[in-house]
Amino acid sequence: MLLEIAKWENAQKDLWFWEKLGRLPFVWLDRLTPAFVQEKLGAAIDELASFLETGGKFLTDERAVRKRFAELPGLTEVERQSIADGRLVNLSIARMDSVAGDIGDSRARFATIQGATTGFGGLFTLAADIPLLIGTSLKTLQEIALSYGYDPHAKEERLFIVKCLQFSSSDYVGKKAILSSLEAFTEPEGKVRDNLIAELQGWREMVIVYTENFGWKKLFQLVPIAGMVFGGYLNRKTVEDTAEAGRMLYKKRRALERLRENG
Repeated sequence: MLLEIAKWENAQKDLWFWEKLGRLPFVWLDRLTPAFVQEKLGAAIDELASFLETGGKFLTDERAVRKRFAELPGLTEVERQSIADGRLVNLSIARMDSVAGDIGDSRARFATIQGATTGFGGLFTLAADIPLLIGTSLKTLQEIALSYGYDPHAKEERLFIVKCLQFSSSDYVGKKAILSSLEAFTEPEGKVRDNLIAELQGWREMVIVYTENFGWKKLFQLVPIAGMVFGGYLNRKTVEDTAEAGRMLYKKRRALERLRENG
């Protein structure tokens, strides 16, 4: 599993050509964005800050994740009891990975419908799309955290989740820095270092990178109705990338912890 994850990390070397190109019109389009869209974006930023500090309204419920585990085929009685007791950490990483993959697929399908719906009205419906997409991404990452036996209610995990969100939207240099900073989470003490929290710079660094990735979406949503196609595709891609980052980074943590436990 660790070899698979290392291969994936090495593949995160650069942005796709279209993602690079998508950044180019961002500044120009930002000037054309109506004030009410800017206000919505500002509100979404505030909600991200609230999530990091207290969980805000984005905290998810463990019961839905436990239900996914309970529906897995071929469970033993010991596994069923662990799921019923909420001790998901006792399950095999293969079981965890299966549920995390299903969560990513399910959320990506939801994001496709969401993006197509908000894309119907063109640029102006972006005001509704931004907070919805951020909320979907955060919910996806929290459910993936639960799948690998981590509690997103803990501030340590909310910080890790924000880092996963940042990673999925960063370029090569940003991804290298994030992978390096996340090494602290795999240390035996399991504590978040003070410099990790300071590194977020009040969550603004992550938000700036994340919102820049709406460049292409803004461009295509200038055209009503056609925005359905691009909104659906881009929302799906955003959630797929976010889910993949969360699954790989959480699986790495769990695998390293299992290796330490087994000596």
